[in-house]
Amino acid sequence: MTDEPKLAYFTDLIEHNARVVGEKPYIIYDQETISFAAYYQWTCRVANGLAAQGAKPGDGVAILMGNCPEYLYLFYGMPLGGYYTVPVNVSLKGDGLKFILAHSDAKYLVVEDTLYPKVAELDKPLGSIRKIFVRRTMDQALPAGTLDLNKLLNTSSEKPDHTIAEGAIAYLMYTSGTTGLPKGVVNRNRAGMVEWFRTLAAMIINKDEDALYTALPLFHANALILTAGWAMAGDVSFGLDKKFSASRFWDRVRHYEATQFNAIGAMIPILMKQPERPDDGNNPIKIVHSAACPANLWKGFEKRFNVTIWEGYGAVDGGGVTIHNAGDAPVGSVGKPAPHIVWKLVGGDGSEVSQGEPGELISKVLDKKTGSVEYYKNPEATSDKIKGEWLYSGDLFYADKDGHLFFVDRKSDSMRRRGENISSWEVENVVEKHTDVAICAAFGVPSELGEDEVMIWAKPVEGRTLDLEGLMRFCGDNMAHFMVPRYVDVVDEIPRTGTLRVQKSAMKKQGVTDRTWDREKEMPDFRS
Repeated sequence: MTDEPKLAYFTDLIEHNARVVGEKPYIIYDQETISFAAYYQWTCRVANGLAAQGAKPGDGVAILMGNCPEYLYLFYGMPLGGYYTVPVNVSLKGDGLKFILAHSDAKYLVVEDTLYPKVAELDKPLGSIRKIFVRRTMDQALPAGTLDLNKLLNTSSEKPDHTIAEGAIAYLMYTSGTTGLPKGVVNRNRAGMVEWFRTLAAMIINKDEDALYTALPLFHANALILTAGWAMAGDVSFGLDKKFSASRFWDRVRHYEATQFNAIGAMIPILMKQPERPDDGNNPIKIVHSAACPANLWKGFEKRFNVTIWEGYGAVDGGGVTIHNAGDAPVGSVGKPAPHIVWKLVGGDGSEVSQGEPGELISKVLDKKTGSVEYYKNPEATSDKIKGEWLYSGDLFYADKDGHLFFVDRKSDSMRRRGENISSWEVENVVEKHTDVAICAAFGVPSELGEDEVMIWAKPVEGRTLDLEGLMRFCGDNMAHFMVPRYVDVVDEIPRTGTLRVQKSAMKKQGVTDRTWDREKEMPDFRS
């Protein structure tokens, strides 16, 4: 890469790869293949198409679609015309959906026909939206008042006559809003960031040997940036599926001949819960880039599927702070922050915690442009995130004697019972070891004594009945007594976002009901 021209923006990289990498496959979508050269042309078309519809630089485009190549044409193509994009979670509806459409100031909406009914039922007006383009997947007439997405696609593939503006908004990535209204994380065009991205990609991707894969939703940064973006930066192809399927996952990996994929949320536990197959280890994957892999499953997953796990940490509102364990830190650790990052773990009073004690990770903002965090039209949230020269992650870790960090929980998901801090993540990991539990979610509910009581929702393994007294005895044998859940709801499903993050806000709101099992009533002699 030393003899290549320096590139300023990601759009420059797409154009560069169209010339240099050319006809090599970039996106493989089941049986459809889009080369690097063709992809650049599609990005030009959508930007030119929107200009033909009257859009002006600075306008926003909301995207409400499932996984498809058109999603990526829009997301990475719109900055060519000076427009910003707003990926929208396809699970949203009602007030939650309308909030993002209105708050983002998007003037255009691209929506899949199967999702259009969610838009149709919203009260009008829809914020600043002027036109709605529909991606058609069914042989049905366009909804009244909408335009076919082909209006944007069937246009000139010449490079748009627009110069990227330094600091202009490229996209807004809204947080999931599990603990309140979503916040739009502002991502701006910053010259030189793409070269940093390419350098990192070259460290983990071999352009002559690797191929990536994702079935995670494109409205989330993992698939959008860490798969599609990494593939572009690393000059490799990637397989894209419509959605994650645990039962078909490894067959899809084989179909795409992928050598790396990203795993987030509950993916590793879910895949480990699948029935074992003789060919589990016969797959092309070499590296799994994981986030929050349970330590107790780490080695078993590697052995069963013949892979290596590289654990990492990052966030869309993390100010560029990423941590990586590429096999150079203990199992269960996310590794150490890079040497240039100044960090510490602090308690609620702002003072540093002792080694082995959980504390919130905060880091010094080294670059006010690229290392800061900005929430769209929300200066209060921005001020809460950046205090003085420190960025507050909102995530709890502990450090070992060598400075390796271990993720404990999101600060908003931690509980406190009888003077003890409890990690919901740790409770869930223990409960899910029980042979009859498929998935568990733990959270705090108000206690008569103040602080919290631990409550869980537990989904049994299909075909099994969950013995709750036996489950409590199992918990008592495998976790500290103050962590053992008091309340249990046995459920058919655990509600999750499209990125497999458990939606706990609704669970907390429902709390204890008449159907909730109460250990203190059912097992009064159980010590807790």
